[in-house]
Amino acid sequence: MCGIAGWIDYNRDLRKYVDTINKMTGTLVRRGPDAQGIYLKENVCLMHRRLIVIDPENGIQPMTIKKGNTSYTIVYNGELYNTNELRDELLSFGYHFRGHSDTEVLLTAFIHWGESCLEKLNGIYAFGVWNDTSKTLFLARDRMGVKPLFVYTYSDGIIFGSELKTLLANPLVKPRIDNDGLKEIFLLGPGRTSGKGVIKGVTELKPGEFLVFEKNLGWKIRNYWSLKANEHTDDVKTTIEKTRFLITDAVKRQLVSDVPLCCFLSGGLDSSIISKIASDIYLSDNKGRLHTYSVNYIDNQQYFVKSIFQPNSDEEYIQMMVNEIASQHHEVLLDNEDLEKYLDDAVLARDLPGMADVDSSLLLFCREIKKKFTVAVSGECADEIFGGYPWYHNRDILFKDTFPWSQSLDLRQGILKEGLLVDGEEYVKQQYSDTVNKTDTLPGEGEFEIRMRQLFMLNLNWFMQTLLDRKDRMSMYNGLEVRVPFCDHRLVEYAFNMPWSIKSLNNREKGIVREAMKGILPDKIISRKKSPYPKTHNPKYLNAVKSRLQNILNDSNSPLVQLINKQKVQEIIDSDGKTISMPWYGQLMTGVQLMAYLIQVDIWMREYRIEIV
Repeated sequence: MCGIAGWIDYNRDLRKYVDTINKMTGTLVRRGPDAQGIYLKENVCLMHRRLIVIDPENGIQPMTIKKGNTSYTIVYNGELYNTNELRDELLSFGYHFRGHSDTEVLLTAFIHWGESCLEKLNGIYAFGVWNDTSKTLFLARDRMGVKPLFVYTYSDGIIFGSELKTLLANPLVKPRIDNDGLKEIFLLGPGRTSGKGVIKGVTELKPGEFLVFEKNLGWKIRNYWSLKANEHTDDVKTTIEKTRFLITDAVKRQLVSDVPLCCFLSGGLDSSIISKIASDIYLSDNKGRLHTYSVNYIDNQQYFVKSIFQPNSDEEYIQMMVNEIASQHHEVLLDNEDLEKYLDDAVLARDLPGMADVDSSLLLFCREIKKKFTVAVSGECADEIFGGYPWYHNRDILFKDTFPWSQSLDLRQGILKEGLLVDGEEYVKQQYSDTVNKTDTLPGEGEFEIRMRQLFMLNLNWFMQTLLDRKDRMSMYNGLEVRVPFCDHRLVEYAFNMPWSIKSLNNREKGIVREAMKGILPDKIISRKKSPYPKTHNPKYLNAVKSRLQNILNDSNSPLVQLINKQKVQEIIDSDGKTISMPWYGQLMTGVQLMAYLIQVDIWMREYRIEIV
C-alpha cells in the first residue's frame, strides 16, 4: 500500500525537473512513510512512496522486469487478494519470482497477459506500467474504485498521482475551478461525479477503467469491467450459503499481511461479521487474539438523541461482540473540540471539502490505530450492495427522480449568491440520469426490480465512492491501510443480480446477510437495526463550529464569503443549525455538518489558492 505518481512528456527532458519531481513525491510521504523510489529517464518519471505491508525486501518500487529486449517498470498502490493463485499460474508458464510480493506478481501478470490481466485480478489497486521499448504508459484502477488515481493530460504529456495534491505540485496543473467545479462542490459535495477531479483539466480514472498513453497517438480510456444483469438462478437456501461463502472468503483473503492487523468494530452487523470471521481465523491459525477498535466522543452518551437515522448507540453491542470473540478491544475516545480543529487536516487529506466531522473523526481515529497497527479491516459498502440504507425501504423516497441521500438542492442553491451557478438543477439532473440510464437490466423485468437495480448503481457509483474516498484519504493520511472485504467484486456481482425479495429476506434491510450469519453471530447483533458511523452530539462541537464559521463570515477577505448568501448562512448559525432538520447529505450530515462543510470550503480555497475561472 502506498502512493504513486508519474510524469510522461515526449518533448521534455524530465531529468531537468528534479525539483518538481521531488515536490510531487513529497506529497505522498503520508501515504508511504517507509520508503521512496524514483524511476527517471529522459521522457518518463515514475514515483513511489511505500507503506510496507508485504515482503519488505522484495517489494521495492518502482520495480523493473525485463522480458526479451523490453523493460517493464511498475508503480503500484494496492493489494492483490489472489496473489498465490496468480503466482502458481504464472509459474506454470515458466516465470520465476524473487520474493512473495504482489507487486512482482502483478507486473509479471501484465507482461504475460497485457491488459487482459485485469480480468484476473481480485484486489484493490491503482497502478502504472511503463514499456521502455514502445514508450507506452498503461494505467488501471480497481473495479470498485477503492484506490484513487487522478490524471492530467496535455498535448505531449500526462501527469498522474494517487492524490490531487500530487498533480498540483506540478506547475503545469493550476488550482483552477470552473462553473462545473463549483457545482460539484456546492450542489453535489461531498459527493463527486465519477471521473471528475473538480480541478479544471483533472480527471479521475473511473472504477473499472484503464488508460493507455502512447507517443504520437495520445491517450485513450477503456472500461474493462461493469455490472451486467443476469438471471439469479439460485434458490433462497443456495443464495444464503453462497452469500456466507463469498463474505467469509473475502474476509479471509484480506487478512494476509506481514505487519500487524486489526479490525474496526462498531457493534453493527457489518463490522461484527468481519471481526467474527477474522477472530475465528486468527484463533485457528494460532495468531492469538484479534485486536478491535471502536470510536466514541467524550460525554457523547449524555447528549445522544435517537433518530430514524441513528436509532441507538453502539456501546452495548460492541461489548457483546468483544465478549463473543474475546478480542483485545480498544475504545478511542475523541475530544469534541478536536473535531473542529482537525477539519483543516481533513481537507488536506482529501484535497477537497469532505464530510466535515465525519471525516475529521475518522482521521483522528486512524491516527490512534496507527500507533500500534499498519493494516485495519472495515465494514464499508455492505449497505450499498445489500440494501441497508433507509432510502432502499422508504417508498416516499424510492421513486423520486433524484439522489436519495441528497434531496436538498433548494437548500444548497439558497445558501449561494443569486446567479452564481447557471443551470445548477440541470447539471445535477444530468449526473443522476447518466447513472440511471446506464444501469443494465433484463428483458421483462418489472418497474420495481428495475428501480432497485438503478438504486444499486446510484449507491455504488456515488454514495459508496464518497465513503471510499473518505476511508482512503483519512487512513492513508496516517499511513494506515484499510481493507474493505464487502467491496470484493465477486460479492458485488452476486448481490447486483439478487432479487429484492431475497436480498430483503424477512422484510429486513440486508435480510439475506442476516440470515447467512445465523449461528455465527449473536441474535441481538443479527437483529440490530442499521446504525451509521457514530457522530458527536456534544454541544461543544456545535459551539466551536458556529464560532469559526461566524469568524469567516466577518472576514471580508474570505473566499467563501464571495460565493455565499451571508444572510442565509447567518440564519443557519443563529438557529444552531436547526433550520436544517433533515440530513442534507447521507444520514449524518445535518445543520452543524453543513456549517462545518462551509468551513472546509473556505479552508480548501485558501490553502489550495483556488482560482475561479
